[in-house]
Amino acid sequence: MNDKTSASEPVEPEPVAAQPAPEMATPPKPPVNKSTVAIDQIDAIVGGYHGAPFDVLGPHVTQVKGKDTFVIRAFRPLDEKVLVLDIATGKRTEMEMVHPGGFFEAVFSRRKVPFAYRLIVEDGEGHDYELEDPYRFTDWLLTDFDIYLHGEGTFVNSYEKFGAHFRDVDGVRGVTFAVWAPNALRVSVIGPFNAWDDRVSVMQQRNENSGIWEIFLPNLPEGVHYKYSIKSKLMGYQVDKADPYGFYAEMRPTTDSRVWDINKYAWGDSEWMAQRKELQAPDRPINIYEVHLGSWMRVPDTNGFLSYRDLAVRLVEYVKEIGFTHIELLPITEHPFDGSWGYQVTGYYAPTSRFGSPDDFMFFMDHCHQNGIGVILDWVPAHFPRDAHGLGFFDGTHLYEHSDPRQGEHRDWGTKIFNYGRNEVCNFLLSNAVFWCKQYHMDGLRVDAVASLLYLDYSRKAGEWVPNKYGGRENLDAIDFIRRFNELVHEEAPGAITIAEESTSWPMVSRPTYMGGLGFDFKWNMGWMHDMLSYMEKDPIYRRYHQNQVTFSLIYAFHENFILPFSHDEVVHLKRSMVDKMPGDVWQKYANLRALYTYMYGHPGKKLLFMGSEFGQWSEWSEARSLDWHLLQWEDHQKMQRFVRDLSRLYAYEPALYEVDGSWEGFQWIDFADADSSIISFLRRGKDPADVMVFVCNFTPVSRQGYRVGLPAEGFFAETLNSDWELYGGSGVNNNGGVWAELLPWQSCQYSATINVPPLGCVVLKLQR
Repeated sequence: MNDKTSASEPVEPEPVAAQPAPEMATPPKPPVNKSTVAIDQIDAIVGGYHGAPFDVLGPHVTQVKGKDTFVIRAFRPLDEKVLVLDIATGKRTEMEMVHPGGFFEAVFSRRKVPFAYRLIVEDGEGHDYELEDPYRFTDWLLTDFDIYLHGEGTFVNSYEKFGAHFRDVDGVRGVTFAVWAPNALRVSVIGPFNAWDDRVSVMQQRNENSGIWEIFLPNLPEGVHYKYSIKSKLMGYQVDKADPYGFYAEMRPTTDSRVWDINKYAWGDSEWMAQRKELQAPDRPINIYEVHLGSWMRVPDTNGFLSYRDLAVRLVEYVKEIGFTHIELLPITEHPFDGSWGYQVTGYYAPTSRFGSPDDFMFFMDHCHQNGIGVILDWVPAHFPRDAHGLGFFDGTHLYEHSDPRQGEHRDWGTKIFNYGRNEVCNFLLSNAVFWCKQYHMDGLRVDAVASLLYLDYSRKAGEWVPNKYGGRENLDAIDFIRRFNELVHEEAPGAITIAEESTSWPMVSRPTYMGGLGFDFKWNMGWMHDMLSYMEKDPIYRRYHQNQVTFSLIYAFHENFILPFSHDEVVHLKRSMVDKMPGDVWQKYANLRALYTYMYGHPGKKLLFMGSEFGQWSEWSEARSLDWHLLQWEDHQKMQRFVRDLSRLYAYEPALYEVDGSWEGFQWIDFADADSSIISFLRRGKDPADVMVFVCNFTPVSRQGYRVGLPAEGFFAETLNSDWELYGGSGVNNNGGVWAELLPWQSCQYSATINVPPLGCVVLKLQR
């Protein structure tokens, strides 16, 4: 640029000498398509991105030179040679490889009608194999009505069609696979049967709107490993996923699903199932032993897991001996991380393979029932983990979870939240609940973390949650889901019970949905548990100032059908074991614990005790090792275990302790005002008003001799249990078998008697008729 030019003025270019025109290159000839199908269709098959392989592969009648002609196409990328075997005639016809990627075709110009056939393949080493062509089987397992119900969210038995199912099609035994992945470009089943090649066993999308993919793979054996290879429509995302409906999962750290026939087990629990509704009614004793199967007991030398079958024999024998009526299992659904205790589920339909096969778990359930023990499963519909093989980002989109992290993530737990506003997601969970109750004869489901379902702002700060359409904090979709869950379980599995682990004051949790409730049968009484542990952990000298912590629960005790829980959550994370929570020296610790348990079994509500708490384990629970069974060589632990056994048997034997748990007719305070002595007294009644038991509890280490207590009737009150009896490790303060009531009004009663109240102990009296 010089002084006479500017940036805005064009500069005239220098003249350029003319150049000869270049010679035009000859364009390459397109490859000759020898097939009867378009080359782009073949490329999609070979490239592994064709979403409708049945439109191309298998038998077809097509137009060749204006005539209907029968053709068979196959994609065999690892085979050198492929032949068609006519099953009826035995004639073999070699297929032509029309694409070097392994696309074969045979044209039968003289035949216009499809015929039954098999393929004979020859690998690179010259070995011949005869096999069925999966693309000749179009007898779909899922009907159009099934697909409609799934989209509507009402396909409650969807586990009967989704996942992997053995069936016979045209006389051929095989497995039908079905999965929901609406945003997938292509879904295929991969496994050792196809060298894990995601191009070989590509599934057919049943229709464009459903997002359901299905295929029948012949001659697969039981136990074979598989996954779904998903190529998404979005972002080029591709991933291998375990089957959401998989019935059997590989042992961690591997993450494959396994084909399994869950319908072949022969059950022997018909008597239990017929009586279950009566045995689990609100007016029956329910005394639950909460168990983590991986750490209840282990193989001593190796610290290895016991099998489901070993656990069935040992655990059931123990539970019967101690007097529990039910076992509640921490989640046994498949989970990759032992430290999650089972609460981060990747296989919702698979009992964990840590302890054996699905058949082995059925044996466990069957053995429990044949011995009169009910089983409750800890069920986790509130969240799921981020593991790559699990439900998260399943088809390249937020399919099962919310995309907005304010709705779709539990940051405290590092997990994802289900999208309860999506019909298909609710269908997955509802079907799962029905599955465990019907397929495995589960007697109840305890729903984990219900509060996190109910509230949009659960464990969130301002700005970290999205209000509902009315501006409130209630999760309306989740509430609808919970109600539907309870209705469905009670409808599909009569006699099965549902239990809410719910820690807030949400009303009517255990009231029917037609009354406006959530529909659960029972609710954990978390308030009672926290108050009582807080009270018992205090030095007895200060308890006089906190009497309200013992009595407050009776203000709301009959608002719900409660279970009183001392669960696994109370003996981990530096909270200390149950016996170690108690104050004082060793003797006082055991005495405090016995008094607490006696009050618990006298208080209205069903009972739950975590394993190890019944014999006074000193160390906190760890999922990585067995309970400290060796402690039972010591007398203190033997006596504690005997006490819990006798207390459990008393509870199961005395109708006054369980028949009227839900109303004031079954409970009456005698006296709760003696805070200076830290003594309370109350009575329990059965349906028969004359069936009366009296509890007197002393929460100080001072024995009260000649302590007068009001009694509801005249007559003899037998001392049926005393937590201070010497056979339980107590000091031996007792009442020589019982006391006679005299006509002396006292406290709230017309009659009374003087009794000896033991230190840190409870006396249980029963009116003799």
